Amino acid sequence: MQCAPQQDGETDVVVVACWRCNGEQVDGNKTYNGTIYGSSSFNYNGKDFIPYESLTEDQVLGWCWSNGVGKEATEAAVQAQIDNLINPPVVVLPLPWSN
Repeated sequence: MQCAPQQDGETDVVVVACWRCNGEQVDGNKTYNGTIYGSSSFNYNGKDFIPYESLTEDQVLGWCWSNGVGKEATEAAVQAQIDNLINPPVVVLPLPWSN
């Protein structure tokens, strides 16, 4: 997380949170992985301040979800990556005239 050292009388105010959503699916003896990452910017509104050392992962993720990052869409995009690894939508075949 990136913080403003001082803002509106508060210390270490989170202004950016970088996030990553990872997914994994085991299919037989193969493991498939997908990931999406991004960042969310925040503007401190001068109220409801939570000291940096008291923040929890759930609180910060909640800020990301309420700041335009779609939780369900993000998780679905990771699953789509995994699905495309398991069943590729496009494949490269050998040229039919090659031996």
